[in-house]
Amino acid sequence: MVLIVFGIVTGYSQESLSELLKKHNTNAVPYISVQELAMPKTQAVILDARERPEFEVSHINNAMYVGYNNFDLEQVQTKIPDKNQTIVVYCSLGIRSEDIAEKLQKAGYKQVYNLYGGIFEWKNADYTVFDDNGETTKVHGFSKEWSKWLKKGDCVYE
Repeated sequence: MVLIVFGIVTGYSQESLSELLKKHNTNAVPYISVQELAMPKTQAVILDARERPEFEVSHINNAMYVGYNNFDLEQVQTKIPDKNQTIVVYCSLGIRSEDIAEKLQKAGYKQVYNLYGGIFEWKNADYTVFDDNGETTKVHGFSKEWSKWLKKGDCVYE
């Protein structure tokens, strides 16, 4: 009972990642798990839908920065002309990436996936992230509220 009262007073909730994504996403874009993306057979173009400072702290290897606030569909269409190319979009948790993935679907891309749990889940599953100097343990936490979902690695807000 004390724990419940404490939770109400502080506003902290034990919401699961699944519940969080259901609250914020429409599921218009199918998810792909970090385990499936990491498999060698998964041939996909990986797009990072976070902002530039987040990408610079770390990103999934070979990911292409596309951003969120300044997302440029024409630029993506130039770099990925094949509308049948498998594309995986990610952000911190999978919320912003769904918005970008929906834009790609509306532009005619047929095999677009949203990375379930984003880069946080990627790092939580012990997969490597990179910066300009190679492997790193750092992951941009996006915000204090969202960074609670990052369980492994070094959370930074640079």
